[in-house]
Amino acid sequence: MTSGTRDEWQEWRGWRAAAQDALYAPGGFYRRAEGPAGHFRTSVHASPLFAGAVARLLCRVDEALGRPAALDFVDMAAGRGELAGRVLAALPADVAARTRVCAVEIAERPAGLDHRIEWLAEPPRGTTGLLFANEWLDNVPLEVAEVDAAGVARLVLVREDGSERLGEPVDGAQARWLERWWPLPGEEGRRAEIGLPRDEAWAAAVATLGRGLAVAVDYAHTADTRPPFGTLTGFREGRETTPVPDGSCDITAHVALDACALPGGRVLPQREALRTLGVTGARPPLTLASTDPAAYVRALASAGEAAELTAAGGLGDFGWLVQPVGVEDPFQALPVDV
Repeated sequence: MTSGTRDEWQEWRGWRAAAQDALYAPGGFYRRAEGPAGHFRTSVHASPLFAGAVARLLCRVDEALGRPAALDFVDMAAGRGELAGRVLAALPADVAARTRVCAVEIAERPAGLDHRIEWLAEPPRGTTGLLFANEWLDNVPLEVAEVDAAGVARLVLVREDGSERLGEPVDGAQARWLERWWPLPGEEGRRAEIGLPRDEAWAAAVATLGRGLAVAVDYAHTADTRPPFGTLTGFREGRETTPVPDGSCDITAHVALDACALPGGRVLPQREALRTLGVTGARPPLTLASTDPAAYVRALASAGEAAELTAAGGLGDFGWLVQPVGVEDPFQALPVDV
């Protein structure tokens, strides 16, 4: 490190600690009343078709489990409960009657949420069913590493205003993670996000599942597609912005889902997962326009929403990390994408 006064050094922190406070401390970004939907649009907000697909996946898991008397749906990083409520509404009545829906979120329970949805700060243990984490892991804070002029990977330190400088060399478990999952060439300025905290967070979430399926959905990269300068960024009011850890914006980075995967887990593209669950984007036949114009318009709008959810270069590029626990992989017929 370069020299600095004691007070000055107290202002510099690694990105993991800075983002943790900016996102989750009292007054942090994710505790705001407007919730994530006020700043960016996820698949959940893009179309109710997404929740319908998740409901069908839960029904597949229910079948694989032999239709247990109590079926769990755990929505990790539930925002304001949008996905949890829509999945519950989309379930067949007989399945809904057996399903306990748990929304896991650090923010306060929103007013008007369906009383059947439990609001928890942590996922319950020993569940049987589906644990679904849509855009959760990308907001698990992590350290950022950058290669210095001597070819050494060092931790990136940041102040509340977003200014950065390099700190100590990466060592220990973090260095081993980089070597295994994101090796950096000795080229000055190359960056990586050290995904170890996400691996640990995912393993802990999966461990709460007694039997069933865990799914993590996120923008992702794999070993052969790591970006040379990382992906750390911010979002504010629907627009991408410079990441500043002052609580004013979301701070996110794409996820190394291949590193998160536990034995038996695999990653596939959202477009393939959703198509298997009935979201195809196929346009309705033109003959419907003459026989039932209103139905044609509805079907056309649904096709447009499905196309957005499965589009290459957009939401369709999300990765789905599928982790079976004591059941068969419901996407087994699909090719592995890692």
